[in-house]
Amino acid sequence: MTYAIRAEGLVKKYGDFTALDGVDLEVPAGRVVGVLGPNGAGKTTTVRILATLLRPDAGHAAIGGHDVVKDPVRVRQLIGLTGQFASVDEALSGTENLVLLGRLLGLSRRDARARAARLLADFSLTEAARKPISTFSGGMRRRLDLAASLVGRPRVLFLDEPTTGLDPHARQEVWDVVRQLVADGSTVLLTTQYLEEADQLADSVTVIDKGRKVAEGQPGELKRRVGGQVLQVRPTVAADVPRVARLVAELSGHSPGQDSGVLTVPADDPLLVAAVARRLDGEGITADELGLRLPSLDEVFLALTGRAPAADEQPAAV
Repeated sequence: MTYAIRAEGLVKKYGDFTALDGVDLEVPAGRVVGVLGPNGAGKTTTVRILATLLRPDAGHAAIGGHDVVKDPVRVRQLIGLTGQFASVDEALSGTENLVLLGRLLGLSRRDARARAARLLADFSLTEAARKPISTFSGGMRRRLDLAASLVGRPRVLFLDEPTTGLDPHARQEVWDVVRQLVADGSTVLLTTQYLEEADQLADSVTVIDKGRKVAEGQPGELKRRVGGQVLQVRPTVAADVPRVARLVAELSGHSPGQDSGVLTVPADDPLLVAAVARRLDGEGITADELGLRLPSLDEVFLALTGRAPAADEQPAAV
């Protein structure tokens, strides 16, 4: 298998704080790998090392077979990076931003303008191309930021929490762009705190916590590894939730969790659904939802790390 990104034993320390403690990572060419973890887990530090912005204290990494420490110039020719915050100049238009980057990368004026026009079209920004970035919505800025990272036609793209702070519609726009990039042959390393984002985009997932890799695998594989299926029940009438919770606990032997009127409980017995359905019918209770599913990635993350994926840690910038 050809790997676009390979890292082994990455260590990075800031004084007494260990941001990375022996992280390994392999990303096959043409795939999306999601790197998950709470603030302070080490996601951004990993990206900065792979993008040649930081030197590791131990371990080594390579992009397209080129060592990030020994051959950083060649690595930079292969990669694009979209950080957590937009890096475009708000005083310039979309076209001016992309042309400027093209010129800095050595393109002729004609080629830079042609590349800018193509990217603006690809990212559905042509109509706003001459407007100042200060007038762009959050989703438009993020799409332009992604376009900027592609001016140099990188083989490997690092997306460091690319949808942080975006509304659901803008987030979906970015997801559509990422899918198209992969369809065109790019390799993407995506760091995120949004478990749904990894579920939607990633071919495989690496979970980092406190600077260490605690799990990796395909999203479905991680869900199965954590513990079988989950029974989910949503009573039609909100007032029935306490009654349903009691009968589910009685039948399953577990206290159900509750979120917005939906009860969930581990389903160790495949016959649990039928048993719950019979009890609900017998007590005259109707349910809008009743069935089995795999654990969500949020539940996987909680099982692996002991806390929710958005938990804050210090320092928050690593």
